[in-house]
Amino acid sequence: MSDAAYERLRDAIVRGELAPGEKIRDAELAEMLGLSRTPVREAITRLVDSGLIESKPGVYTRVSTLNQHDVAANLAVLKALDTVAMAAAVPQLTERDFHTMRQANRNFAAAVKKQDVSKALAADDAFHGVVIDAAGNPVIKRIIEQLHPQLHRILYRKFSGLLGGEETIKHHDELISVCEQRDAEAAAAMSGEHWSRLGDLISGLFDSNELDR
Repeated sequence: MSDAAYERLRDAIVRGELAPGEKIRDAELAEMLGLSRTPVREAITRLVDSGLIESKPGVYTRVSTLNQHDVAANLAVLKALDTVAMAAAVPQLTERDFHTMRQANRNFAAAVKKQDVSKALAADDAFHGVVIDAAGNPVIKRIIEQLHPQLHRILYRKFSGLLGGEETIKHHDELISVCEQRDAEAAAAMSGEHWSRLGDLISGLFDSNELDR
């Protein structure tokens, strides 16, 4: 029940159904979700840990605003973890893994064509999830899963300008090719460059006040 509450609240925040700054009341959410207050409270605690909700006991519990400094810190950690995972994963990737990555990129391309942001983000996660799983480091996987929703909040709002184009589809194809050549160093560098590019684009959105705070 706690997992279900967490996933539904997380997705509502990512999609903007619960807006930045909106007050969170566990009783109302429990009624809306058809759950008791205990799993909802547990879900809220997890969302506080992931940075999607901010809470000051006795004062407020609300959806976190998008803070440029926090997002930049989040991206720096994700970039570092992704490059470490890539370096560890490349020697372990199998033909089945490459097939899964190609299929995920086809799904991503199809979703981009239809401008289906939810399916595109799911396909992108599936693509990179192959690498994370192959790295075999549960700590990396756990932290990435915790941090991803903060990034997804931004990608969901500004998808077409950040991931929704031929550039990302091409990046996926090139990354697969480098991984097949077993060049772990080049794959990690390529992945890191992509994260840096994404970070610059997001920073530009903050600078031009294009993101809800």
